[in-house]
Amino acid sequence: MLKIDIHTHILPPEIPEFKKMFGYGGFIELKKNTGCTHCDMVSDSGQFFRRVEENCINPDVRLKEYDKFQTQVQVLSTIPVMFSYWAKPEDGLTVSKHLNDHISEVVAKNPKRFVGLGTLPMQAPELAVKEIERCMKDLNLKGFQIGSNINGMNLSDEKLHPVYAALEKHDACLFVHPWDMMGQEKMQKYWLPWLVGMPAETSLAICSMIFGGIFEKFPKLRVAFAHGGGAFPFTLGRIQHGFEARPDLCAIDTKTDPKKMIGKFFVDSLVHDQKSLEFLVSVMGKENICLGTDYPFPLGELEPGKLVQESALDAETKKWIYHKAALNWLNMSEEFFN
Repeated sequence: MLKIDIHTHILPPEIPEFKKMFGYGGFIELKKNTGCTHCDMVSDSGQFFRRVEENCINPDVRLKEYDKFQTQVQVLSTIPVMFSYWAKPEDGLTVSKHLNDHISEVVAKNPKRFVGLGTLPMQAPELAVKEIERCMKDLNLKGFQIGSNINGMNLSDEKLHPVYAALEKHDACLFVHPWDMMGQEKMQKYWLPWLVGMPAETSLAICSMIFGGIFEKFPKLRVAFAHGGGAFPFTLGRIQHGFEARPDLCAIDTKTDPKKMIGKFFVDSLVHDQKSLEFLVSVMGKENICLGTDYPFPLGELEPGKLVQESALDAETKKWIYHKAALNWLNMSEEFFN
């Protein structure tokens, strides 16, 4: 059965020394270790961020690993730390172009195995719109990945509306990934930004778009959220109750119940637990859940598709999660991958 993993991250083998190019620091660099297949992601001041193995950089290694897992298609996006929303707008555009050109090149060599998502200089929506046009017309990308907030600005902000309009115009899908987690200054121990902050960030992004009326203002916008929608599916009852109990605070920009927004967006299947996956299906519906693994990182699903495969879900539900929902999100046909 066709399997499409919508949540995988990739880096180019070379990252320019942006600090030298732009005259200021804060950018990520790749430090290659002699005699090793892995690289270290470090800040341009030398601070270690994370180690990445060859499967994060080498497409051939990725393909071999996915063949082992019987998963045929990977949707590629950059690592969120590369967003660089804090950079000067034109410099952010330069970073985005470098990453997008690389993903386009990888997809062009294996178009039936890879689908590309670009990144955007979201700190400058007018530049983001231009990059959307370039990527969709010239690079054959299918959509874009953005962060759960833009330098603290929620995704409901009107400044971002031109970006959503451009995504609709060019029939591009959108993948929202948590980053720059709220309250992380209080979570310095125990890896809590990743364990606690990320689920909260994803729920923040979903609620911002629901309460901001984004899915009503841009009805053709196809959005998927990472990590099973984070805390959102498991707190939807509370969110709905708050909307009903305090409409003066919640129903400012939309009068539509949050529960009625189910079906207007997608989530991936990365919830790490069988009971959680079953609950996710009961809340979101099988048509709105795409296979997602966060490959190739340790907090992801280490064997793509295993959680779904070993679940008690029926065959039709598995088919939706494996590829049917992803095809709808990407607006692609199953025949393309045959």
